[in-house]
Amino acid sequence: MVLSAKHKDELNCAIADYLKSSGYIEAYNHFVQEADVPSDKVNDKKFNGLLEKKWTSVLRLQKKVMDLESKMTETVKEYEGGPTKKDRSADNWIPRPPERYCLTGHRMPVTRVKFHPVYNVMVSASEDGSIKVWDYESGDFERTLKGHTDAVNDIAFESSGKTLASCSSDLTIRLWDFVGYECIKTLHGHDHTVSSVEFLPTGDFLVSASRDKSIKVWEVATGYCTKTLTGHREWVRVATVSPDGKLIASGSNDHTIRVWEVATKECKTELREHDHVVECVAWAPDHCNPHINEAIQTENPRAAKSDGPFLVSGSRDKTIKVFDVSTGSCIISLIGHDNWVRQVIFHPSGKMVVSVADDKTLRVWDFKNRRCTKTIQSHEHFVTCLDFHKSAPYVITGSVDQLCKIWECR
Repeated sequence: MVLSAKHKDELNCAIADYLKSSGYIEAYNHFVQEADVPSDKVNDKKFNGLLEKKWTSVLRLQKKVMDLESKMTETVKEYEGGPTKKDRSADNWIPRPPERYCLTGHRMPVTRVKFHPVYNVMVSASEDGSIKVWDYESGDFERTLKGHTDAVNDIAFESSGKTLASCSSDLTIRLWDFVGYECIKTLHGHDHTVSSVEFLPTGDFLVSASRDKSIKVWEVATGYCTKTLTGHREWVRVATVSPDGKLIASGSNDHTIRVWEVATKECKTELREHDHVVECVAWAPDHCNPHINEAIQTENPRAAKSDGPFLVSGSRDKTIKVFDVSTGSCIISLIGHDNWVRQVIFHPSGKMVVSVADDKTLRVWDFKNRRCTKTIQSHEHFVTCLDFHKSAPYVITGSVDQLCKIWECR
């Protein structure tokens, strides 16, 4: 290492200052004499503590270099192990950091995010009582829908995207014309916070879940409640409709998942595998069935194939579980999150599930091998919700940090 005369003098003066301030007087005197430190510079205040400052700066820089080297190694592995351009089909889409857009505007935690089924827009709901519409391709804010007087807990589109349903802690469900962006109906009937809302596949009815421990089925045309399902002993966090519209799965604070027949209102089965509040439930689309059966037979080659239906759930016990509703059994458990699992959905390919949790991460799981294949530190606070576009390479997440993030998949 070659230092200029000026840098040598500065280093010697800094060393002399360190020796003197540390009480090494004999060493200081020998050093000043041997290094020929100019007497006028020995007591210059600009050298006070200079050696310590330089040393701590070096340590900080060294840590940064090591962090960057670690990230680079991880990126190289990801690049080498990822799909090539030729086979980078929708089946292999995985969200990659950094986020493409970070959307700001909500004044309280974001509770739900949803892609529009037709247009290139997404919708977010928040505890600030508002619903916001964004262009996910440009990241531009478009408009705000106002009407609820308390936190908006869930939103759902009917299949054509012309109607949006929202539910709130103000005890109501609102139906919005998504062409004119106006509230066309307000549904009353629940006695406590409405935590979940979803349309049946036909779009003629919708299902809601509430803290009043009930699940209700509503006729969209009239706004009347046509069925009330009771049986949960605590707050019903979520109620979701099977792809064929015949079953409803609900998750509750009573740690159970119940599966109901829509036609008869009867509880078909009760699943008791979780040890804490069930935060989220999602049905497996039909094209997932072969992949789930393959995962079952990987664990137990003698297991018979099942036609399902299957569903996935996430809980405050930090686990994700896949159930075969026909047998009422848990067939896959995924463990890895370090805090409450807030939402879990099936990947469009049917080969994976994607989840978010209060550990601030977004995770992609290969359920065949029962392992997490991708972890993204997605937000600075709890991640409350996500959605995966069915045909475009985008994922959206929402968080207690009041932000929505759009992630591009590769």
